Amino acid sequence: MNKVRIVLIVVVALFILLGLGLFNLQIIQGGRNRELSNKNCIRLIPQLGSRGIIFDRAGTPIVNSRISYDVMVATLNSQETDKVLAEVARVLNSDFKAIKAAFKKNFLSPSLPVVVARNIDLKKAIALEEEEIDFPQITVHPRPVRNYPYNSLGAHFIGYLNEIDRWRLTRLEDYGYKTKDIVGFGGVEEKYDYYLRQEEGGLSVEVDHRGRISRTLGFEPGTNGKDIQLTIDLKIQKLADKALAGRKGCVVIMDPNSGEIIAMSSAPAFNPEAFVEKNNTLVASYFTNSGAPLINRAISGVYPAGSIFKMIIATAALENKKINLSTTFVCTGKMPVGRREFKCWSTHGPENLIQGIAHSCDVFFYHTGLLVGPEEIRNYALKFGLARPTGFELANESSGFIPSPMWRKVNKFKNWFDGDTANLSIGQGDVLVTPLQMTRMIAVFANKGYLVTPYIVKSIDGKDVSRARKKSVKLNFKPATIENICVGLRGVITDTEGTGNVLFTLPVEVAGKTGSAQAPPGLAHGWFVGYFPFKEPKYAICVFLEHGGAGYYSCVVAKEIIDGMSKEGLI
Repeated sequence: MNKVRIVLIVVVALFILLGLGLFNLQIIQGGRNRELSNKNCIRLIPQLGSRGIIFDRAGTPIVNSRISYDVMVATLNSQETDKVLAEVARVLNSDFKAIKAAFKKNFLSPSLPVVVARNIDLKKAIALEEEEIDFPQITVHPRPVRNYPYNSLGAHFIGYLNEIDRWRLTRLEDYGYKTKDIVGFGGVEEKYDYYLRQEEGGLSVEVDHRGRISRTLGFEPGTNGKDIQLTIDLKIQKLADKALAGRKGCVVIMDPNSGEIIAMSSAPAFNPEAFVEKNNTLVASYFTNSGAPLINRAISGVYPAGSIFKMIIATAALENKKINLSTTFVCTGKMPVGRREFKCWSTHGPENLIQGIAHSCDVFFYHTGLLVGPEEIRNYALKFGLARPTGFELANESSGFIPSPMWRKVNKFKNWFDGDTANLSIGQGDVLVTPLQMTRMIAVFANKGYLVTPYIVKSIDGKDVSRARKKSVKLNFKPATIENICVGLRGVITDTEGTGNVLFTLPVEVAGKTGSAQAPPGLAHGWFVGYFPFKEPKYAICVFLEHGGAGYYSCVVAKEIIDGMSKEGLI
């Protein structure tokens, strides 16, 4: 009898424990278990829209999107998952270990399919779709990705796409950005990422225990990003990129009257497609290459100005009546300043302003700069927009630098001497400028006295945003000052001894100034800034060659571009 009682007690205890267990599962943890059950039977398949298209000024796409095919696998138990992954590897002719490693790396949640291969070709995508009957866990998901039909063309003003980094995520989290988002880095892609980026949608489906879709629960389509039209002329951009090929430097072409950037080329360049394709080897080389291909030299590079700075000296001297058209200085190839002897690159003999500009006579500008004085030189450099950003909308624009006696005393604890003024008068010493700043400077002479604000975006989503740009600033220089310097700039080309005479044979009249800026230990930097057509300017141009030698070689690049524009009827 005692044995029967003991058995009954054990049975009752077991039932009590079973009841408590059921109570715990259904009542206490019922909500959580129901949620887990739903996650096991519901799959969320992301649906992306396309990133906004970037057009040139004529409406030709510079950057658009193409369809990429990703392979996604629904999560199962480990044994079945390995079987499915092995089939994916077989069809894709890929290594099973690599596919499994991708599965582990990209796994986020049991409710989400896992991407195991990206950007497969259409033929393989069709082959995998045919496996759906036997392997319903495999899904081929079409996804729009960035497409660069012209490869590296305009890469620096376009920018590239990459996974968001911690710094950007911290700043943009409040605007809906999240971990693993693909965002713009540099150029228009970064500056206007908020407009260009697409909105993510999704497809919610119910699946059975084998991962097969039984019904669709809901669908929210992705939304495309807004399109952006640039001021860039694709045909001229191609000419600039081609002329710079194999060189290190940049080209900027701008409408001198409005500030519209017509072309902006920097070399060496990079191919944004490498970031889309996840070509890690090539991407790593961009960051380690001593040529710094990711740097936009047009706006971020700062360099000594050399002789193109002489236009500022000439303007300051004429405006302050330190010289006039009759003022003449004799160039013997050198000039004593203090205890030093400052050389000219040639022996020019008697030189007036027009000849001094045309021949780029250093001695003439040593004399002129000393008459003007360093403070007034700096004052006029600032009037031309130097030592500060131009207001260009893209990120990472450098300010450059113009020295002064006070700066020298405060920062270097040294006095300013006449030799420093002589150096400043030919754009050497501590002078630093960007090619975009110098394009803006030469535009002042093309448009007869206005300082424009450069810009590159014309419209967003069809709405003109160019009207919101800062208006041009009238510099109030005397018309005669501008006119006389323009005569000298034309003489650079027409004078047989002019430093830009190589441009004289062009079918369009050009005015401009060459420059050779010393940059030891390498060759000098080569500059050419100019505008054309001379009588009714439509374009201002700056060609900068980093350690390219004399300004003559920059003129050769400018000649190739302008000649190409003429042949294609773009002038």
